[in-house]
Amino acid sequence: MSLPNSLTVLRIFFVPLLVVLLLTTQPNMDLWAVAVFLAAATTDLLDGYLARRREQISRLGILLDPIADKLLTSAAFISLVELRLVPAWVVVIIVGREFAVSGLRAIASSEGFLLQASDLGKAKMVLQVAAITAIVLERRFPIMTLPATVLLWLVVVSALVSAALYFWNFSKKLDGALRESVRHRMVVIQGAEQEREGKDVAAR
Repeated sequence: MSLPNSLTVLRIFFVPLLVVLLLTTQPNMDLWAVAVFLAAATTDLLDGYLARRREQISRLGILLDPIADKLLTSAAFISLVELRLVPAWVVVIIVGREFAVSGLRAIASSEGFLLQASDLGKAKMVLQVAAITAIVLERRFPIMTLPATVLLWLVVVSALVSAALYFWNFSKKLDGALRESVRHRMVVIQGAEQEREGKDVAAR
């Protein structure tokens, strides 16, 4: 397995450790949770950079990277609901969006094309990392309350807008694929008709 894909897999293995640290009530566990979360988020930057630098961009990496991101952020947000630091309805929107986009990617893959992460989707990931970090530190540093609230709302807005863009891009690619399929069938039919007409002329 290439180094970029290994970093992506490592990010997935960080998820259960992060949940344990977030839900543990021992002193300074919140700081350890933030450290692990930021380390995991850093692998998201490194795997993409290394994949481009080493020319190791693969289909597996394109499919696995967003799954790792969604597992990391979804696990963090659900843990924050358990800690009563984030409203459940907000997390339902955020996590629901992740499931919807993942399903859309699976459908796109079955149709023979990939939906790569958009710029807004990447910005949403950065906002999620910042929001989760601020919310976890909010209990220790009350000054983080306002930034945490603002960042959380930005995450919700960016999640909804980026999801709409994914569905829009999917519909355009699907329409293009359908038009290409219809065009190909018409060419085949026309070729068959011309061949049949040629045989009829030859028979005469």
